[in-house]
Amino acid sequence: MPTVYDVPADDFIKKLAYHLKENVAEVSPPHWSQFSKTGAHRERLPEKADWWHIRCASILRKIYMRGPIGISKLRLYYGGRHGQKHGPEHFRRGSGAIVREAVQQLEKAGLVKTADKKGRVITKDGRELLNSIAEEVRQDFERKRPELKK
Repeated sequence: MPTVYDVPADDFIKKLAYHLKENVAEVSPPHWSQFSKTGAHRERLPEKADWWHIRCASILRKIYMRGPIGISKLRLYYGGRHGQKHGPEHFRRGSGAIVREAVQQLEKAGLVKTADKKGRVITKDGRELLNSIAEEVRQDFERKRPELKK
């Protein structure tokens, strides 16, 4: 059975975001998300309407692959270079409110739990969900490219 490590990240995140949007009621964009940037390094708001579910899916995948992991480390992954009109660019972290709210929603859904002063880790239910979605992504990939089937 394939795991999250065995499938392409972009296909996996798209399918997981769709699953979160359709099946997990606890994961929904907060009222302020339509007005916020995703970090200090951004100039504009996200253009995709379902960006919140994509970010939650991405965070869930990061916790699966790198957990236990804290909010501060997750902010590093979603940061970027802050371009200015003059002078060199400098790195800025991603939004802490977005990461924190997303992780709290994933905790309410039972997919993530807090490890003792180490950060967040994936739960058994979360691991089963991610592995089943990885299986679906693998089957879709094999249907598209039968010559790559092992």
